[in-house]
Amino acid sequence: MLTEKNLNKYNASTPRYTSYPPANFFAESFSESDYRLAIEASNTQHPEHISIYIHIPFCFHMCYYCGCNSVQMQGKDAVDSYMDALKKEIKIALPLLSKERKVSQIHYGGGSPSILPVRQIREINDLILSYFTCIEDPEIAIECHPGYLDEQYWRDLAKAGFNRISIGVQDFDQEVLKASNRKASRMDVAHILDILRAEGVSVNMDFIFGLPKQTVSSFAHTIEKAVAMGPDRLVTFSYAHVPWVNQLQLKLEEIGLPPSLEKEKMYSNASSILEESGYKAIGMDHFVLPKDELYIASESKSLHRNFQGYCTRRTTGQVYAFGVTGISQLAMAYSQNTKDIQEYIERTNRGELPVLRGYILNEQEQIAREVISNLMCSYNINWGNIATLFGVSVDEVKGAMNYDDRALQVFAADGIIHYDSDHISMPPHAKALVRNVAASLDKLMLNTDKHFSKTI
Repeated sequence: MLTEKNLNKYNASTPRYTSYPPANFFAESFSESDYRLAIEASNTQHPEHISIYIHIPFCFHMCYYCGCNSVQMQGKDAVDSYMDALKKEIKIALPLLSKERKVSQIHYGGGSPSILPVRQIREINDLILSYFTCIEDPEIAIECHPGYLDEQYWRDLAKAGFNRISIGVQDFDQEVLKASNRKASRMDVAHILDILRAEGVSVNMDFIFGLPKQTVSSFAHTIEKAVAMGPDRLVTFSYAHVPWVNQLQLKLEEIGLPPSLEKEKMYSNASSILEESGYKAIGMDHFVLPKDELYIASESKSLHRNFQGYCTRRTTGQVYAFGVTGISQLAMAYSQNTKDIQEYIERTNRGELPVLRGYILNEQEQIAREVISNLMCSYNINWGNIATLFGVSVDEVKGAMNYDDRALQVFAADGIIHYDSDHISMPPHAKALVRNVAASLDKLMLNTDKHFSKTI
């Protein structure tokens, strides 16, 4: 567990590094034609597999803590118009991809993708798979809000081809859910797991710590209850307070957010409970069973991470995103769609890819992305391995970074890292500060005016 001194010292505004550069560095000078060129170039770049992300922005009601790109549920006609536009965007983009490539992931996020009838979701899956074949055992996943779903819906999802489902429980404490404007599960969660297991579906359970009304003991009770159900994976997300993104989060301030030290204890206690129960920690927030391929990848330092979460090199692909605000992550470029639903519909109806902004990475930024990805996934940097990967010298790799020996010495003196000229590694107790170490190495963080959530 981190000391209170280090918590106070390092609890600063830092990127989450789900991409490098972070999305708030994307530029609106990046155009639709830039994205089309990037898609075509991606056919000869690595990774060669295709990962598809589908963004469904709608929710029945808005949870106060949400930092995602989501909107209040509109009428059926508005949702149908959006889904028609989504299919049009897919039909514009997918023909630009080589038919020789295979799909390794399809992931639905939101919003609440489970707001849709399963029929509409299946239509999207069928459309994608009419263009491409899949790798053996691809990951076909969807995030679900359990507050509205009955037994038949869960069974129908499995029949629609999903082999991994993330259940957004967030907390089992009714007072915490009420304070956050989150509807509790319609069905007993243990029964949902039984249904999905019977259909051969792997189950993630997602939780958030740092919400109003949560305490160290209440969150520990929630995690103990989850462990008793035995999900395949369990995720403990740190609540990110970004009211400049979502003003509803100000309602949580009125109720009162737990202090940073208590929030860190929530995570530490939860981590101890999970590890004592046989789960293995992966990255910043995932816990998996020892047989899980994420754990095997983590042990071999081949874990990968994108906007959809952690994945293995086997299932890694360049990400092609569809829907409002969707961010495509290609080998040398990022592209983000417009955030306005009506504009999205109008542009796809005109046969356009609805690009809002993006970023083209130069060689130094590609090196920096690899360095930071290694740190965020394995808490380790081997400068020589990265130099070999890019065919450059170790000095050139370090030159792509803000490599400051004095700053590293301070981290080392505080017990946050171990380092020498060849490596940087982080001990288990300091992993919560991985974003701080990454930011210290990031040239883009020098004199930046960008806003980020705090580390803890």
